[in-house]
Amino acid sequence: MTTNTIDTTAKMRKAHQDTLGGPEVLRVIETAIPTPGPGEVLVEVRAAGVNPIDTKIRAGGMWLVPPFTLGWDVSGVVAAVGADVSRLAVGDEVYGIPDFPHLAGGYAEFVVASERSFARKPSTLDHEHAAALPLSGSIAWQALVEVAQVGPGQRVLIHAAAGGVGHLAVQIAKSRGAYVIGTASAAKHALLRELGADEVVDYTTVDFGTAVRDVDVVLDLIGGEYEDRSAATLRPGGILLNITNPPAADATAAKAEAAGVRGITVDLDPNPTRLALLAELAEAGELRTIVAETFPLDEVVKAHETAEAGRTTGKIVLIP
Repeated sequence: MTTNTIDTTAKMRKAHQDTLGGPEVLRVIETAIPTPGPGEVLVEVRAAGVNPIDTKIRAGGMWLVPPFTLGWDVSGVVAAVGADVSRLAVGDEVYGIPDFPHLAGGYAEFVVASERSFARKPSTLDHEHAAALPLSGSIAWQALVEVAQVGPGQRVLIHAAAGGVGHLAVQIAKSRGAYVIGTASAAKHALLRELGADEVVDYTTVDFGTAVRDVDVVLDLIGGEYEDRSAATLRPGGILLNITNPPAADATAAKAEAAGVRGITVDLDPNPTRLALLAELAEAGELRTIVAETFPLDEVVKAHETAEAGRTTGKIVLIP
């Protein structure tokens, strides 16, 4: 039996698109508030993160076909629960990745998704900063901790280290005892050192491919020619992690093998256990999120334009 704190016959607002294209295809509409089914929870969205994958799907669809509502980074409050929900209750503050890789629609005032899409929000983060963590933090944790098994003393190179994934990856690697090297423009170096980076390389003036050596793990958040140049920085048998282009996994592995290293492509597999571990790290003071800018839902077009400019430090967040 569903338990509610709201009238689900009421309307909600969401950012919607009927066609693929530029940011201008996004428009805010009114629609019915969804009702949670068995194993699902309805979350009142207090903040929703904007990710690069959002802009790519908006423009090209990838594996999805419109009409749809984007949004996989959510922080909010449980407003209703369906049958067979056991971990969460109405009133819980939660954050998560609603039903990735399927579209649940986080750019909205409410979202309904599987209970396992969510974990309890870190108590040290407000909703705005919690919404910047789930997807970006999960892929960084999955790559560095679960796949590469980064540990004390290892040298880890992180590209785009001040970006949405990068700034979290720096902190996660540091929490594992690694020596962290980040690439970023000079204006972002002070922030990265504050977040724990031991060494920062200005990619605009220095070729990291020749300046950095004896690395155990590279987290490539850019792709393209960065993948080829990164292989040269690795020790024999080192690991090149690709998260930008999962369809190119075979090509990444082949190029890495030719260079005497391992190439591993990481495709996000969300789970609530990982979200809980990220929350613990945040509550221990070892992980914080940087929010570059917030936009009201009505300015979702501007939010996507800003995201696509590619100069963001940290994350962009929508406030429904």
